Amino acid sequence: MTSPTGNLPNLPGNHWTQFLAHLFLILVAWTVFIKYLFPVAFAVANGEPWTTYIYWDLWPVAHLWLAWALLARPRYTRALAIGMSVVEILIITTLFTRFLADPEWSIWRANWFVNKVFVLAAFFMVLGTALFRPEVLKARS
Repeated sequence: MTSPTGNLPNLPGNHWTQFLAHLFLILVAWTVFIKYLFPVAFAVANGEPWTTYIYWDLWPVAHLWLAWALLARPRYTRALAIGMSVVEILIITTLFTRFLADPEWSIWRANWFVNKVFVLAAFFMVLGTALFRPEVLKARS
């Protein structure tokens, strides 16, 4: 049976996993803007090398993969959700502990901090879902 929109089957938790997937898609777009587009525009506008303010990483790609997995639900979705959540939560809380011990509230660090607050919240939701409602991450048939 399909959902009222006709595009995805009515599986347990389908609306919740769709919400999480779309949340991660928004976070990917936001992260790309905060970490890449805004710093490049700022550097270029100030006559600096375009890479001056970029902190390179591939987290947006990983978050995009998780968003896709939440929608497509391959067999490994729950393991991916748990593994990526645990790793991200540990990394972010470690970075927060170091940052908050001696915070520097520049525009760059404030952008980073706000972004990480939302990413951390999203991963707590994914981890909670994977642990307490594993049936919603069950593979599609």
